[in-house]
Amino acid sequence: MRRLTLLFSTLLLSASAWAMHCPADMAKIDALLKSDPPSDATVLAQVQQLRAEGEAQHKAGKHDQSVKSLGEALQLLEASN
Repeated sequence: MRRLTLLFSTLLLSASAWAMHCPADMAKIDALLKSDPPSDATVLAQVQQLRAEGEAQHKAGKHDQSVKSLGEALQLLEASN
């Protein structure tokens, strides 16, 4: 019983950690797009698409997918600068 309780507690905490990570990543992407957007229109469109997908996934409760999409957007932004 203790193990089961520990497992559920760990899963609950990890899910909430992912959920809080998404808004921070979205804010970082927004700030980078505002201050130093990519000069390549294709990269800009990819970043905007990934950011929108990440937000939709976050709202749908798919936080692991959201973190992945937002991470890809951040990588593209960092590589373009």
